[in-house]
Amino acid sequence: MPILTLTSEIGQSDFLVGAIKGNILSLNPTFTIVDISHSLTPFHYPEAAYIVKNAIPHFPIQSFHLVLVNLFQTPIKHLLVVQAGSQLIGIADNGLLSMIFDDQPYQVYAIDLPESKSINILTCVTIWIQIFNQLLTGSSLDEIATRYTDFKKNDITPPLIGSNYLEGHILYVDQFHNLIINITQKTFEQVRNGRKFKIVFKRDETIEQISKSYADVPDGEKLALFNTAGYLEIAIKNGKASHLFGLETYRAPSNMAISATSARMFYQMVRILFE
Repeated sequence: MPILTLTSEIGQSDFLVGAIKGNILSLNPTFTIVDISHSLTPFHYPEAAYIVKNAIPHFPIQSFHLVLVNLFQTPIKHLLVVQAGSQLIGIADNGLLSMIFDDQPYQVYAIDLPESKSINILTCVTIWIQIFNQLLTGSSLDEIATRYTDFKKNDITPPLIGSNYLEGHILYVDQFHNLIINITQKTFEQVRNGRKFKIVFKRDETIEQISKSYADVPDGEKLALFNTAGYLEIAIKNGKASHLFGLETYRAPSNMAISATSARMFYQMVRILFE
């Protein structure tokens, strides 16, 4: 049974996620549908890229993925189908693709949309599933779609690197209000080169060691560790590290509040000083 994942910013408060799943199963009842997340912050591409990039590699080869994020940023004439290694992804041409696969090769194909038909999210899902069904019956992407290189590209903002420092920003705030920073363990170790370090952030807070797990510190104590995806995470054991940065409104329902908070996330720096 083929696996199909769904990632979106739709939320779970209305009918739409259920309608999408019903539509998929009507077109191919053999799909096993797996939700990655439907709680992405609207219009926050770095967060969406982080979630999708670090989930997809764990799925079996020849899994299918729909990334239903900001499909209608601009009027669309085509959808994208992407072959990235052994994974197949349906995604809009909105710049998110290059942020997800910034460090690995991929091939992009365009699927033209019918000009006379009203386009909504269920229309797009139907077109993607029809393409996936053809792939499952032995067709190749080169036979049913057009190679496409002129897709929109957005860049991931990398951490700033100096001879004795690394400077990153908050990429994501998880369900426990832990802060994910855009500094990977690989980059940290390369710049550190065995030196002592100090992590410095808002209100002159400092952390001078990397913990192996949350159990390394007592309740209420701040800590830093590298999470399952290999990114630097700042947390407070059984507390909310987001409050250190004034991000209490991160999960607010208003799009305006979310957008303002996302901007504050980006501009709040976390610096690692090396000695």
